[in-house]
Amino acid sequence: MKIKEITAFPVRIPHGDESEGKDRPAVIDFGDYFVDEQAFTSIYSKHHETTVIKIETDTGIVGWGEAQSPVSPRTTQVIIEDLVRPLIMGRDPFDIEAIWTRNFGAMRERGHPTGFYIDAIGGTDIALWDIVGKATGMPVHKLAGGRYRDKVKLYAGMGGTDPEKVADTAEEHVGYGYQALKLHLLLDAEGVAEIARAVRKRVGPKIMLMCDVHMRQSVTSATKLGRELEKLDFTWLESPLVPDDIPGAVALAESLDMAVAIGEWSRTRYEMREAFERRAYDIVMHDIARTGITEGHRIGTIADTYSIPVAPHVGGGGILSVASTVEYSASCSNFMIMEHSHHANSFKNAITAENYEPSNGYFEVTDKPGLGIEIDQSLVEKYVVS
Repeated sequence: MKIKEITAFPVRIPHGDESEGKDRPAVIDFGDYFVDEQAFTSIYSKHHETTVIKIETDTGIVGWGEAQSPVSPRTTQVIIEDLVRPLIMGRDPFDIEAIWTRNFGAMRERGHPTGFYIDAIGGTDIALWDIVGKATGMPVHKLAGGRYRDKVKLYAGMGGTDPEKVADTAEEHVGYGYQALKLHLLLDAEGVAEIARAVRKRVGPKIMLMCDVHMRQSVTSATKLGRELEKLDFTWLESPLVPDDIPGAVALAESLDMAVAIGEWSRTRYEMREAFERRAYDIVMHDIARTGITEGHRIGTIADTYSIPVAPHVGGGGILSVASTVEYSASCSNFMIMEHSHHANSFKNAITAENYEPSNGYFEVTDKPGLGIEIDQSLVEKYVVS
């Protein structure tokens, strides 16, 4: 079997939610995108954007993958077409790890050990696993490590700035069957703590709660916030500092009894080595649509040597990101819990032949070959960014 073609589809799917970007601190509007007016944090799209990857073989087997591209998916498309395509054409798709290593090395010396390029080779990796699963009639998790669990536990994410409204949303999601919730809170430490108190009061003591503050804290304010969250029995404080501040992350992790969760911005074990060695976090949360399944497992194995659990990030990833993360989570020995966006799942499914969705806060692990999901190419093409 040989790789015959690879195609990248940069897609943009409407949210169907006109409030996107409104229930948060003030933003600067750039049309399709927006950024925070005060904090120097991520640029966001008003739509669901990502890059879907299709790999065809000479036997007719097709694999689908996703390179998470929450903004500018055409950037990833060009990387696939101009760089990844010539590197993989004619290769045996079963040589997954060898292909990843060749792809990674091709741009390493030129200063591209992370970012869009690694997203592109990670999405390619996912599509290759889908091919191998379909070729063998096996689900990816059986091939990538074996089934450690029959269902994958999820936490549902939500945000806002009004304590009672966020508490309403939390209560709503508990009603859907989720026993774990993550709050995306973009305020100062006291504002975050106020919302956290309202949510804990509303959902009671048995619901697992986490808090993501999206790099908006200093070591001092994050320490203060963490101590307030500890009183409320929150499980982790996520992404409190900028990615580069490893010394600060170390100091924060040492100062708090609760876990510090970091890693969504990291794509390779090389990038994460110092953070592991210095114990800069207690929970690692790499994103499979950025790392790919192959490198995702390498990161998980290193984490396991430090007794660090894995809580895979999904965030703005699309439905192939979700499906590949379920397969990864089923085959990861030190898996803890997986991120999920309950309401976003409906528009993420806009490209599937059959809905791929959880039940009562879990994804069932199935025996379907490959990623266990069917993509409708005509629907993918419908949403391609022109």
